[in-house]
Amino acid sequence: MEERSSSRTQYRQLRTARPEDLKGTIRRILQYMMQRKNLLILTTCCIIISCLANIASSYFFKPIINDYVLPYIGQDNPELSGFVTLLIIMGAVYIVGACSTYIYRFSMSKVSTGTLYQMRSDVFASLQDMPIQYYDQRTHGELMSVFSTDVDTMRQMLSETFPQFVNTIVNIIGITTMMLILSPPLTVISLCMLVLMVTIMVKLASKSGEYFRKIQRYAGNLNGYAEEMIEGQRVVKVFSHEKHSKAVFGEIVVDMFEAGVRANTFSSMLMPITMNLSYTLYAITAAVGAYLAIQGKLDLGSLASFLLYNRMFAGPISQLSMQFNYVMMAMAGAERVFRVIDSRPELDEGTARLVNVIVKDDGTLEEVEQRTNIWAWKYMDELRRVEGHVQFKNVTFAYERDHTILNDISLEALPAQKIALVGSTGAGKTTITNLINRFYDISDGQILYDGIDIKDIKKDDLRRSLGVVLQDTNLFSGTVTDNIRFGNINATDQEVVDAAKLANADSFIRRLPDGYNTELSSNGGNLSQGQRQLLNISRAAVSGPPVLILDEATSSVDTRTEHLVQRGMDQLMEGRTTFLIAHRLSTIRHADQIIVLEHGSIVESGTHEELLTLKGRYYQLYTGMLELE
Repeated sequence: MEERSSSRTQYRQLRTARPEDLKGTIRRILQYMMQRKNLLILTTCCIIISCLANIASSYFFKPIINDYVLPYIGQDNPELSGFVTLLIIMGAVYIVGACSTYIYRFSMSKVSTGTLYQMRSDVFASLQDMPIQYYDQRTHGELMSVFSTDVDTMRQMLSETFPQFVNTIVNIIGITTMMLILSPPLTVISLCMLVLMVTIMVKLASKSGEYFRKIQRYAGNLNGYAEEMIEGQRVVKVFSHEKHSKAVFGEIVVDMFEAGVRANTFSSMLMPITMNLSYTLYAITAAVGAYLAIQGKLDLGSLASFLLYNRMFAGPISQLSMQFNYVMMAMAGAERVFRVIDSRPELDEGTARLVNVIVKDDGTLEEVEQRTNIWAWKYMDELRRVEGHVQFKNVTFAYERDHTILNDISLEALPAQKIALVGSTGAGKTTITNLINRFYDISDGQILYDGIDIKDIKKDDLRRSLGVVLQDTNLFSGTVTDNIRFGNINATDQEVVDAAKLANADSFIRRLPDGYNTELSSNGGNLSQGQRQLLNISRAAVSGPPVLILDEATSSVDTRTEHLVQRGMDQLMEGRTTFLIAHRLSTIRHADQIIVLEHGSIVESGTHEELLTLKGRYYQLYTGMLELE
């Protein structure tokens, strides 16, 4: 019971409130559809033609019965030339209606598919502009659910419900007009029943709409939790966590089940209610119409046509009620999609740009378009050569209020210096490198890059000047060349090879089945950890950055592989300002400056020899008297 209670508490933390804006959501969807205005106009015109053809064809029953059936009952040689002409006209109307139906379904398919394509593109584009904090607060499964589940819920609504809605409006107007022409008294009866049917639909819609929105939220939570458990299956099994995982997943499924039952209970009531009301309407109309015909107030041809219109009158409303489930799910999905699209993007108020330059004979810099591997900051209409001089001045930072991670940090990395960051887990080492990247903005203080506050540098340009090699290697589906070129999309094949050689990766790449053209599986699963890390270093090398960040790049490889990776990093660090984080202190002993962090503060700094002489915190770490963890 205690485990079950813990599971329930954990799951409830996944839930988040969602605002509801049905009118705004519908308006946004229509704006997307209007991007294909010509096709939408064609679709609407064809729907109208199809409806009018269907309405007109039913009216033919009045002259057929009144002019050709009743007058010729019992006659041996009826005159049928007019009857045949009427049938030909009736057939032509049906053909026009059928062709219009085909055209509007085809064009509506293009509109719906194009709309979903544009929405997915906008979601992906918005996610690329989101700050790192956005991903910190959401699971990958939840975000993937927006791409798949939420967008796909709109497919049925766009391709079926929209044309059905237009069809219903046109049919109601057209059929009501024809019914008024045929019999105003019977029309009044039909309209009263229509009001009752619409009232019931609105009542049931308000009941089920809330639960359909809950289903979409729970689907995102389910995907997020399932993805975490699948990715972490080794950890789950190591700690015998299967029972707990099932319990939490069960909570999600139960909530989704209960919401689904309630949503579908209300929505599934629509179809039988509207159908039974339509049958009741038909029976009442037939009885009243028969009475009027007996009284001589309505001819049989008009009654026959009116009864056809009566069935057609209820049909569109019944069909629209069948679409209600899709509409509610689509609205819930669309709200989540637009919430992602409307999320606040990463702010960038920087003006300084990173540009390629050449050094003229007189020593001045000149901006050029082609890549020269000589960089400069274009700041306030001046060119300032990139040196890699990084300074932290009294920097304070907190991921959350009242929980400070870095306290009054001041440090300086001169051009081409190697700065090693050492400390226990959680001391703030990686946070410092994240601040250089501007993944997060500092609370207080200042970070200067070649004398320019990094807030004044455009984020894309700032990050292009930094080469990052992390402990976790992220490789992508594609060839080895594609993955190395990720660091510089414009790199030539020769530059890719040169980068691999610099990183000490060329020899193992050439031993692969297809060398540089070898296709990598998901995240480089067909390579060893050391090989993946060497590709990571190659990727950083091909970008030719003036500043490097190496975050525990060798901590996940064996000692033999570490020497290979270390040689690659040594070559990469040559002549570049480098921030180096390492658990193995033997890899940083040659750093120009070692900074020891504890609880977000600098407790010691100096060279390897200087810190050993102090016999302080670093000495204790290096001699094994203390553990980094």
